[in-house]
Parts: sequence; C-alpha cells; structure tokens
Amino acid sequence: MDNKITLSFDESVIAKAKKYAENNNISLSRLIEFLLKKITSSNYENLEDFPISDWVMQVAEGQAEYQTKSKRSRKAAKDEFFKSKK
Repeated sequence: MDNKITLSFDESVIAKAKKYAENNNISLSRLIEFLLKKITSSNYENLEDFPISDWVMQVAEGQAEYQTKSKRSRKAAKDEFFKSKK
C-alpha cells in the first residue's frame, strides 16, 4: 500500500530529478522509492558508506529492480494512478 509523504528539496535538485525520471520513464515517486529501498536494504551506518558507484553500475548493467511502462502522457499516468486506487 502506498502512503504519501511531503519532502522538501532544493529547487534545482527537483528540476534535475524530474528530468532524470522523465528521461528514464519512471515517476519521481518511484525513483525516490527505489533509492530509499537501496539505502535501507543494507546496514549502512551513514551515507558515506553507501556505494554510489555500485548502484550506478547496477543501473547501467540493467540490474535495477524497478520496471517502467511505455511513455505515456501526464493525464494517462494520473488516470492510471487513480484507477489503481479503486
């Protein structure tokens, strides 16, 4: 079950993250969820312990866990989201 949270980020970070998510055909929410799963799935003491290069290699090699759907319009994505909540 999905839950909503409110996060605050620097405006430039949001813009870059939205562009990255769009270019990779994934929602910003799923991108953040994927990153949080990666960070919390192991016993990292702090962020410096998180092997960013390993994650980049996994994504580059196609081992990422998330799946994307074909490119769709914002309205279609919204309709699909609300349909899934019924």
